[in-house]
Amino acid sequence: MVEWRISEGLTGYEEAVAFMEARAEAIAAGTAEELVWLVEHPPLYTAGTSARIEDLREPERFPVHASKRGGQYTYHGPGQRVAYVMLDVGRRGRDVRRFVAELEAWVIGALGEFGLTGHIREGRVGVWIERPEKPRLADGRLAEDKIAAIGIRLRRWVSFHGLSINVEPELEHFEGIVPCGITDYGVTSLVDLGLPVSMADVDVALRKSFEEVFGEV
Repeated sequence: MVEWRISEGLTGYEEAVAFMEARAEAIAAGTAEELVWLVEHPPLYTAGTSARIEDLREPERFPVHASKRGGQYTYHGPGQRVAYVMLDVGRRGRDVRRFVAELEAWVIGALGEFGLTGHIREGRVGVWIERPEKPRLADGRLAEDKIAAIGIRLRRWVSFHGLSINVEPELEHFEGIVPCGITDYGVTSLVDLGLPVSMADVDVALRKSFEEVFGEV
């Protein structure tokens, strides 16, 4: 069984990291259940282990937190659902690549509940939405925007950190960084796509999709 927890209001980033690290240790020791923790953060930027300082365009705009998760710079803030996953990957097969693919499938399944088709692209981390109403790229491909970011860390084969889905964040806040080091594509949200979706709606979709990919909660 996986515990499912939703925090109201805004959760501080350092508080969240401290909690995740402690919970991951407890899971590895066999003294706590696996956990999916859904939160919102105040506006901030995080720098993953591959972050390049030149991708931090506005270092004074919001607090910047060094993170031990994989990936580069990302933004968190109100209107964005952050899902932290503390799962025993060791017990689930010790296949990190498959685990990341399962996280991607989880997000894509949740987006599907709102009639959206999410895409995974080689060399571009996260989940992408095609935008046929926008001008095509120079090479003729459809324009795409990022709707979800993924970045995890494993310790003793237990995961922490996780993913974020843009529900209704202030998209202009992403301009202070190069999100995930990618410059040729934009960022979108469910509301930006014209869907009158609430955070509670997204939580229901995430729970349903999680059970389909990972099992019972």
